[in-house]
Amino acid sequence: MDGISAVTSTPHRTEPAKDEALRAAAEALEAQFLTEMLKSAGFGEAREAFGGGVGEEQFSSYLRREQATEMARTGGVGLAESIFDSLKRRADDAG
Repeated sequence: MDGISAVTSTPHRTEPAKDEALRAAAEALEAQFLTEMLKSAGFGEAREAFGGGVGEEQFSSYLRREQATEMARTGGVGLAESIFDSLKRRADDAG
């Protein structure tokens, strides 16, 4: 009975290592999307008063990228989960 309940409770068949790789890819895609959204929103742009000058301008893209990566890692906007589910279904269908 334990073997049957374990099989019926898992909707996908991919191995845990593949799941981790798929989730990492999905989070990377969401992070890239969020990076572009933060850039469009003006996050990290130099301010007129008390700005960091050229140094701030040079490193603002790194700040946006790290913020977006952390946002995606902690749940983000849900895009990574949708991408992961789609990638997982595709991997299950192929294998």
